[in-house]
Amino acid sequence: MASTEAMRLFIKIIEEEDPGWYFRASNFVSEPVIDGDMNHNPKSEPIIENGNAFPETKTIPTENGNLSDARDKDVVSESFGAVSVYDQWVSPPVSSPRPRARYEHGAAVIDDKMYIFGGNYNGRYLSDLQALDLKSWTWSRVEVKAAGGEASPVPVAPLAGHSLVPWEGTKLLSIGGHMRNPSESVQVMVFDLQLHTWSTLKTYGKTPVSRGGHSVTLVGTSLVLFGGQDADRSLLNDLHILNLETMAWDEVDTLGMPPSPRSDHAATIHAERYLLVFGGGSHTACFNDLHVLDLQTMEWSRPTQQGEIPSPRAGHAGVAVGENWFIVGGGNNKSGVSETVVLNMSTLAWSVVTTVQGHVPLATEGLSLVLCSYNGEDIVVSFGGYNGRYNNEVSVLKPSHKSTLQSKVIETPADSVSAVHNATNATRDMESEYGMGQDGKITEIVMDNIESEPTVNKVEETSECLLAALKAEKEELESSLSKEKLQTLQLKQDLTDAEAHNSDLYKELQAVRGQLAAEQSSCFKLEVDVAELRQKLQGMETLQKELELLRRQKAASEQALSAKQRQRSGGVWGWLAPPPPSQRDDA
Repeated sequence: MASTEAMRLFIKIIEEEDPGWYFRASNFVSEPVIDGDMNHNPKSEPIIENGNAFPETKTIPTENGNLSDARDKDVVSESFGAVSVYDQWVSPPVSSPRPRARYEHGAAVIDDKMYIFGGNYNGRYLSDLQALDLKSWTWSRVEVKAAGGEASPVPVAPLAGHSLVPWEGTKLLSIGGHMRNPSESVQVMVFDLQLHTWSTLKTYGKTPVSRGGHSVTLVGTSLVLFGGQDADRSLLNDLHILNLETMAWDEVDTLGMPPSPRSDHAATIHAERYLLVFGGGSHTACFNDLHVLDLQTMEWSRPTQQGEIPSPRAGHAGVAVGENWFIVGGGNNKSGVSETVVLNMSTLAWSVVTTVQGHVPLATEGLSLVLCSYNGEDIVVSFGGYNGRYNNEVSVLKPSHKSTLQSKVIETPADSVSAVHNATNATRDMESEYGMGQDGKITEIVMDNIESEPTVNKVEETSECLLAALKAEKEELESSLSKEKLQTLQLKQDLTDAEAHNSDLYKELQAVRGQLAAEQSSCFKLEVDVAELRQKLQGMETLQKELELLRRQKAASEQALSAKQRQRSGGVWGWLAPPPPSQRDDA
């Protein structure tokens, strides 16, 4: 077992057996001091080269093989008023105390602010929400309130290895993650930036099993979740899609050969159709394979990669800039990866943007990478990571790789994501004019196969025809998208009406159930009364029989008495003459 995995397992076992170990240990072991001014750099004098002004590169000395500062000599220190250097990492002038160092956190950008949530620091999961203003480069802790509006110090459970996704312009979605007491299924938490409250998003369908180290990719109005590691440390390679309009999960059955189970990989979307998965790791190995999933046919493929294929890695971060996918950091259980590489998703060709030297935050695992806009240009911002030391550094890269042509969506899977760029060399991105060298500087590329002017004209005509075809297809896709949106709105309205109708029916059902319960109670009382009356009726029948018997006895007695009286009465002669001897004896 790798040392990193062994340490994680050791910390997990300690957590389960003695939850309070960290607080007792912290009384004896002092934590490293976090210098709030570490990102303050004096403005350096620019170096004039070929008529262009470049900030001076700061070289950090080493002591005993370790850097005395977290920055690398390839990380440029400048005022950042206007970034003039392409494809080099620079350190912006952060002017406020930074948040606690961490890795395996979530990061997202909304309205010129980068939000950082959760993460892992020294074996402890975090739950704070921090914001970096990308205009003033100042950090601030986001105040979190409870549902009632009061401040809540622990609004959500601390977690790491989750995904943070911007939603609806004012909300952040936190999906999954490792927690101390994990739930059975993936939880989706929502933070409202206007109300400053956390809440649990209620979802439907077959919810994925709880996990961390997975990837979540926003595709239109859906979230595509792949892989990760569950609470029992079992690696996964399943695929789930959450529809953010219906809030329903769907476990997708795919075709082809899916990637092997893994976690800490990177994923992105290309042309709103192809899901790309690169790298990641298992318990014993790291990967550098590239897999593509066609979201229309739901078929996996493993295309042929071009150029200098990156080394195996896990814990890296990626962000798409146009047709180019930038990959930063990661590790292989031995050391951090120092190269910043880019994949052209149309040609599937890799190239190295720049390389950092030494034990620096950009060569770490579990760092975050986001794309944002600064002074009207795209910049890539990284934060945090772990490579034997927990980091809270911010670094910025201004990419020169730009996309000028959208890829044409093909109908059948092939060895590349798009067959358009493989069909002709005439349509390229800006690398046809300016390319990236291994040293990270912009160099002019000389075209080899320029034969004559007719060939150039033919290429231009081919490009124009291709652009026209792509524009027509774009219009057709936009028209289809509009129809789908209208149909979706109609379905949502029908769903709302159906829910309202179901609500009314449910209320009527409850009323009928109440009436039925009352009628059942009345029937029960009536049955009791009927039983009592039957008992009384049976008693009356017995009394009636006894009364009839008494009446008969009375009648018999009266008849006997009447007969005796008649016998005793003989009229006047009976008074004068005594009765016969037999009557006297009877008397």
